[in-house]
Amino acid sequence: MAAGHIGHIDEVHGPVVVVACHRLPPLRQALIARMDGETYSFEVHQHLGRDRVRAITLHRTAGLTRGMPVYDTGAPVHVPVSLDSLGRALNMFGEPLDGGPPLSTSEFRNIRGAPPRLSETVATGEVLHTGIKVVDLLCPFVRGGSTGLFGGAGVGKTVLVMELMHAVVALHRGVSIFAGVGERIREGHELWHALDDAGVLPKTLLVFGEMDESPGVRFRVGHTALTYAEYLRDELGKEVLFLMDNVFRFVQAGSEISSLLGRMPATVGYQPTLDTEVAEVEDRINSTERGAITSVQAVYVPADDMTDPAVTTILGHLDTTVVLSRAQAGAGIYPAVDPLASGSRLMDWHLIGKRHYAIAEGVREHLARYHELEDVIAMLGLAELSPRDRKIVLRARKLQRYLTQPFHVTAAQTGMDGVSVALDAMLNDCEAFLRGDHDELPEERCYMRGALSPS
Repeated sequence: MAAGHIGHIDEVHGPVVVVACHRLPPLRQALIARMDGETYSFEVHQHLGRDRVRAITLHRTAGLTRGMPVYDTGAPVHVPVSLDSLGRALNMFGEPLDGGPPLSTSEFRNIRGAPPRLSETVATGEVLHTGIKVVDLLCPFVRGGSTGLFGGAGVGKTVLVMELMHAVVALHRGVSIFAGVGERIREGHELWHALDDAGVLPKTLLVFGEMDESPGVRFRVGHTALTYAEYLRDELGKEVLFLMDNVFRFVQAGSEISSLLGRMPATVGYQPTLDTEVAEVEDRINSTERGAITSVQAVYVPADDMTDPAVTTILGHLDTTVVLSRAQAGAGIYPAVDPLASGSRLMDWHLIGKRHYAIAEGVREHLARYHELEDVIAMLGLAELSPRDRKIVLRARKLQRYLTQPFHVTAAQTGMDGVSVALDAMLNDCEAFLRGDHDELPEERCYMRGALSPS
């Protein structure tokens, strides 16, 4: 009997295999099978008795046959970790996707690593400035916290994620880890070249689980990317930005696996283990004395329904919520952030200061009043409003356009150089709008530009 030999494949049901074992491996153990120079990996998910396990394939299943010998690796899935991983594109197993050499390292880490102990974590309450006006003003990011970018298809989630990667590298001299969960290969190719053109690729690691791969890969690629984020946090002690696009695809992969394993679906057809699976990822995003992991997660919202069970489950783990609106995108307002639906736990004057809080509330009040009056304006016209409301609407329209800005990562497509706006300059501008200093300024002069005044 070969060393590590544990049994053979008894059944193959798409991405699920049943392995007959003479020794029962523990749950989440990594198993392998080999044929014609090809290695197939599996992860144990269920015990079916004393001598049979159900496992999920982590590769394509073409070529698997009944009777193939299966071997126990003796551990869960591990990936090689190294500082040389920066500037690379890897798959779920830490293998190169960019045509480069394999990572040269003898250090490996379990992708299902435990979160740090409570005594090792540090409290988070600092603002992570991004240089993006609408974000820094109305929904500031928490350094070492989690942020969700919510929106339907085509409202700009991925572009905003790319700009945030640029901001962390350029402003904070940190590193970025991008987890592409169920990415189209075209998107991954475009992202690679966009980051290279923006000059931030050497400080970025891309980990992809492509859309056409096994649900097991799409379900675990986020854990692999988190493992690299934890390693770089501990080794570099720098600001690590962990980005996942798209968390909803991670949930979908978990739903596929749950159905394949025969579990009864729960609310709206989602897996009964939804809360646990999301928590296993979110609870690993922590800051320690060695460094901080700040997470930004793009979340697809099915049918633009923010009450979807998957969306509400993810919402419960976030510090900042950025909601991207189809109406904003349709009006040409980019980034298409809905200022009234977005928010952050840092929006407290004790944390961001009285001046920032007062200006943010003033901007939000103007935009809210403008939203209330839009139907009246559409039916009767702006002239029918009271002088006070007319002044609020005109200022709100200018503020709405001022909170747009060109991005660095889209400069090649738009022909406009990207801008990053310091917090003080943005607060000065918004305060001036609220006072009426720019009442004579044409609206088009406010659109897609940086700061109006120096900080």
